[in-house]
Amino acid sequence: MKSKITHYLKEIIIFFIVMTVLANAISLYKSIDLKKEQFNLTNITLLDGEKFTPKTDKPLLVHFWADWCPTCSMEASNIQRVSQYYEVLTIAVKSGSDENIKKYLQENNLNFKVINDKNAFIARDFNIAAYPTTFIYDKDKNLVFSEVGYTSTLGLFVRMWWAEF
Repeated sequence: MKSKITHYLKEIIIFFIVMTVLANAISLYKSIDLKKEQFNLTNITLLDGEKFTPKTDKPLLVHFWADWCPTCSMEASNIQRVSQYYEVLTIAVKSGSDENIKKYLQENNLNFKVINDKNAFIARDFNIAAYPTTFIYDKDKNLVFSEVGYTSTLGLFVRMWWAEF
């Protein structure tokens, strides 16, 4: 009995390792064409009408998402948690009117900073082809990490922590 449990436990661990490697390989492949330059968005007006200027001494997470994207919905709480400790700017792409996005945020208990990219102009500038897509910049706003697809809260925290150095 003990050997069967050990065997199944090994199989489960191997499965998770293979899936993790595969997911990271897919993300790396999808992120090849993403914009790699320094973060340079200026004159940013958020959904709530406030102006956004990135802090010069802190890393920045920029997250592209859409309200119609199921993976984005699953990841939204992760972005929310990170936004409580780090500087986060999210960009809602082709998600409708400001009112639609505000309703989505309220219904999901989200309060991170949002730009409404109604026509995907910003997304095209960053070469976004899939959602969600996340960029992490260091304090000098140089790109440190990019991720296409779901990222765990722990993964985001580790990348943000790394970007501080």
